[in-house]
Amino acid sequence: VQLQASGGGLVQPGGSVRLSCTASGGTLGHYAIGWVRQVPGKQREAISCISVSDNNISTMKGRFTISRDNAKNAVYLQMNSLKLEDTGVYFCASDFGTDCPMRYTNWGQGTQVTVSS
Repeated sequence: VQLQASGGGLVQPGGSVRLSCTASGGTLGHYAIGWVRQVPGKQREAISCISVSDNNISTMKGRFTISRDNAKNAVYLQMNSLKLEDTGVYFCASDFGTDCPMRYTNWGQGTQVTVSS
């Protein structure tokens, strides 16, 4: 299964963007899927995850919302009230289990989100 993140771009502070994670060769609904970001100069940071049973874990409660659409074989990250420090590359990831893992073992190609005025 290959994961692919998309939907990034240039956003103004306070703006919103929705990222999408899609897969080739597999069904995302069978797995817990997470979003991880790489901010320049920092280690990758897990920010949100949704399990197969739709339990979700987020370190950005109130601003970021993760969801899935099994009919479209996609997982989304709705990002609101964006801040300059949210700039980075966003990846979707999984260990292909059903619950949100402590560590991810599989990463898709990331998508760049740049928050700038």
